[in-house]
Amino acid sequence: MTDVKTPVPEATEAPPAKPVSPIAWPLGIAGVVLVIVGSFLSWSYDKTILNDLSINFYPGGLQILAIITAVLALVLLLAEKGPLTRLGAWLDATLGIRTLGAGLTLYMVLILVAIGTESDGLINVNPGAYITLVGALAIAVSGWMLPLRQLRDMSEARLPGWFEILTIAVLMAAVLFAAAYALGLQDAWSFVLCLVFIAVIATALFRTGTMTFVGHVGQRHRKVLTLAAFVVAFLFPFTQNGSDANMSIANQVLIFGATAMGLNIVVGLAGLLDLGYIAFLGAGSYTAAVLSNSAFATVGWKPPFLVVMLVGAAVSATLGLIIGTPTLRVSGDYLAIVTLGFGEIFRFSMGNLDGNNGPNLTNGPNGIPGIPDLEIGGFNFGDEHAIAGIELGRFSNYYFLLLILIGFVILVFARLNNSRIGRGWVAIREDEKAAEAMGVNVFGLKLLAFAVGAFLAGLAGTIKAHQDAAVSPDQYQFIESAFLLAAIVLGGMGTIAGVLLGATILKLLPEKLRFFSEYRLLMFGLLLVLMMRFRPEGLVASRRRQLEFHEEDEELAVEIEEERLAVGEAK
Repeated sequence: MTDVKTPVPEATEAPPAKPVSPIAWPLGIAGVVLVIVGSFLSWSYDKTILNDLSINFYPGGLQILAIITAVLALVLLLAEKGPLTRLGAWLDATLGIRTLGAGLTLYMVLILVAIGTESDGLINVNPGAYITLVGALAIAVSGWMLPLRQLRDMSEARLPGWFEILTIAVLMAAVLFAAAYALGLQDAWSFVLCLVFIAVIATALFRTGTMTFVGHVGQRHRKVLTLAAFVVAFLFPFTQNGSDANMSIANQVLIFGATAMGLNIVVGLAGLLDLGYIAFLGAGSYTAAVLSNSAFATVGWKPPFLVVMLVGAAVSATLGLIIGTPTLRVSGDYLAIVTLGFGEIFRFSMGNLDGNNGPNLTNGPNGIPGIPDLEIGGFNFGDEHAIAGIELGRFSNYYFLLLILIGFVILVFARLNNSRIGRGWVAIREDEKAAEAMGVNVFGLKLLAFAVGAFLAGLAGTIKAHQDAAVSPDQYQFIESAFLLAAIVLGGMGTIAGVLLGATILKLLPEKLRFFSEYRLLMFGLLLVLMMRFRPEGLVASRRRQLEFHEEDEELAVEIEEERLAVGEAK
């Protein structure tokens, strides 16, 4: 036999490296100086807008954010060429400089737009703003002139244990400060600009590889990270100066997050599309309302609240079993339509149980108002309390209770996700027929997902009824189910941190962006479209789903390469 030798392609020379411009690094340094100098000068002639940026040599809040961005750019420039080059060997300083420069340029353009629209035009823009804009452009141009580097594997980067724990503490403190500062901004433009700043910093941290390192640190010190997160959440009310408005928003975020976490079991793990999930939250709320001491409550039994929570959760779980048993034989679009119908049936049923169209259980469209505040062990959640001289109002009291609830919900989700049941749900989500062929009890696990998800939503609903002091059918419309589903898709299906982040974004932004009330849904739709285009796995991707998307991308790349070779051979 004659050996058939496979032709070996000739070695090709690597493309020449991009020449480094000698002015790139000095231009970046000059840009940093201009941004800092410009931020110490006045930006606006009108002191009534953007929290007063009209004072020279006394930077306001938005000017301080620009200075922070410039300082981070300076650190990356020194990592590229200077005393911090050892740091630059691990981080992609060039991508970070590009991101910070482009983001700061966008930030300053929005500053000019805000001053122009809030006052009598750009004539009210002072030279400091223009100097800062020029500095931002210089940083961006410098970043594009600098060459990219081959990075090391960040999983190999290890620091002393105490330093890694300190890194987690600093990161959590920064999160607490950012949340407190952003919620304290009452001006709509200032809030939007603060969000732009946070987005720019977060993107720069991801592109430099810093967050990859933080992710590995978090994996190595998972208990410390979890504890630090709950400490930050516990300290949050102490940063709000007794603001009931901000604490009310925080409570809505926690209720929304706990409910979304229950839906995450159904959608994120089991892969069942539920468009009527808000009904389970409503079932828990109505159960707590009819068993409360409200003058409009229609049930004479008044058990302790812990019993009410269990009853409300059990009622919701029962509804989950009732709707799940006949409908889980269908899947996909048909399941979505059936669950959507169930959500509407629940809402109309609560409106009809008024004594005329049915038994008098819910007072019909009027709902059940006047629900008194909770009182557990002599502690009245409606009273103000002072801790370390800081006044904590009614919403702060409910916040701590909701924090305990969401901790329990996270624990349940994490344990189920890592259990045999969770692996069964994931198998059903990936391929139901294959899972059934391997002996997985598909119908039973689907039903369990509905029941457990509804149970967790019912728990959240019982607290929501007392915090809102009233329940009515119009609180549980289809749009709320759509927002819950969007929070999971936006944050990352099957994850904990992602769903909580998505719930925070979708509950916080509509409250703080009432200035854009006519365009809020448009912005929401654009956000989801961009997410589906650029990051379909969500803001915080599940490891399983991330591997799936990477495998799909690799398969697509292989198909494209094979097609290209076939076309070349045909020619």
